[in-house]
Amino acid sequence: MLHVDDLRVHYRTLRGDVRALDGVSFSVADREIMGLVGESGSGKTTLGKSLIRLDGRMRHVGGTVTLDGTELPIGDDGRMNAFRFNDVSIVPQYAMSAMNPTRRIGTMIRELVTSRGIRFDTVRSELDRRLDLVGLDREVLDRYPIELSGGMKQRMVMVISTLLNPKLLVADEVTSALDVSTQRAVALALAGFRDRDLVHAMIVITHDVSLVYQIADTILVMYAGKLAEKAPTDVIVERPLHPYTRALIAALPEVGVQYAGKRLTGIPGGPPSLRPPPPGCRFRDRCPVAFDRCAEQPPFVEVEPGHSVACWRAS
Repeated sequence: MLHVDDLRVHYRTLRGDVRALDGVSFSVADREIMGLVGESGSGKTTLGKSLIRLDGRMRHVGGTVTLDGTELPIGDDGRMNAFRFNDVSIVPQYAMSAMNPTRRIGTMIRELVTSRGIRFDTVRSELDRRLDLVGLDREVLDRYPIELSGGMKQRMVMVISTLLNPKLLVADEVTSALDVSTQRAVALALAGFRDRDLVHAMIVITHDVSLVYQIADTILVMYAGKLAEKAPTDVIVERPLHPYTRALIAALPEVGVQYAGKRLTGIPGGPPSLRPPPPGCRFRDRCPVAFDRCAEQPPFVEVEPGHSVACWRAS
């Protein structure tokens, strides 16, 4: 359904280009939920925004994005407007502040669908159905965003972002500011959109592997603008191959384990600068198993069916 080939996106600064995405290639199948994980600065949000051309600071340097056989004009903001929300939509990071605070929610939705050439009365019944799906009363349409709790705002933005049945939904850190019980409710609501064919496929961006473990079919791990590993969710969690993926999994607390007197192990060091990025494997300065060949960038290759990794030790 979605095919990304050699995508390269930079941010221009006075000190040089930041190579936020540097040769990213992957696919997402129809009805697949793919979790996209990694530390802050790994390129997750840039990847999500580049699929819908949401950030004008981005410079599309190369590569293609194809959705259902149609190449998206991700380098052209004007041409992408025809695809936004109809073909590809996004629940943005900080979605709780995404709604216009000066408009009642119902008025805002009316203006949005009208701007897409759609009469509001043709989608009203579907809007009511989706409010029911995420557990919101229909009277929220008469409220201002400030009158909703954080979890209610998050679910309302999810309803708005999927109202036109996009083929691909990008959900960026949708649970980062929510309590644990609300996180689970939002995650299950996302999966419900896919299960009811309201969206065809989904990319869920997060730093929390435990979140996507609950709903994702596959997990893609990014590090410093590059892909590190992609595999079915159970494979990533139970037998990761890339040292960075292993470190992410090892940093997760285990349910039922007492940590009194014991500290969880983090990943030493920090991601490298991408202005410009260092040569070779970008994780090698933090990698416990790095060796001489890591001075050369490893290719992102399939080592077994459905399991790809960029590591000389693994491949």
